[in-house]
Order: sequence, then C-alpha cells, then structure tokens
Amino acid sequence: MPTPKGYIFAELEVSDQAYFNTEYAPRVQPVLAKYGARFLVSGGAPAVREGDRSVKRVVLLEFESPERANEFYDSPDYQGVIGYRFDSASAHLYVLEGTVGGGAAVEG
Repeated sequence: MPTPKGYIFAELEVSDQAYFNTEYAPRVQPVLAKYGARFLVSGGAPAVREGDRSVKRVVLLEFESPERANEFYDSPDYQGVIGYRFDSASAHLYVLEGTVGGGAAVEG
C-alpha cells in the first residue's frame, strides 16, 4: 500500500530580506537536502481568494512521508538554524499529510 507524502507549508513574512538570504538560506539548504525536502512552491505574492489573511510569501516543501517532515523540523540540524529564520521572518508553519491516490478524505 502506498504511503502518503509529508509536506511543510509555511506562510512567511520576511522582515529582513538581506539577513534571511545571507544567514538563514545558506544554512538551511544542506539540512533540507539531508532530509530529502523538495521545494514545490517558494514565492511571493500569493493570491488570497478567501479569508482576511495578508500573506506575503508561501513555501511548500515535500518529504517522503509526514514522519520525515517532522524528523526534519525536530532535528538538531534544523533547530540549530531555525533561530536565523526567527531573527528575519515570522511564519505560520504546518506539517501536513498528503493523500494516498489523490482522493479527498472527509472525516467527521
């Protein structure tokens, strides 16, 4: 039986772009690679179609499983660099489980 992919979805507001680019980004790249993360979305100007959120930038990372996404986030490697993101951006960050076979699941 196929296992679901894992995702990290983040809504970011970068307050110090230079610091984010020079301090956080180069440190996080090798950690992302180590955990097999793949960028599916990384960009600005998302079109918020519903709700009253003001979102500046979104990132969507794919991992082989939700467990792997959590391993990445909780790892000493990532925890060692996350402070650079905290110093230069604020975020809402979610770990998500993908669907198996692309179907929608409805739970009550």
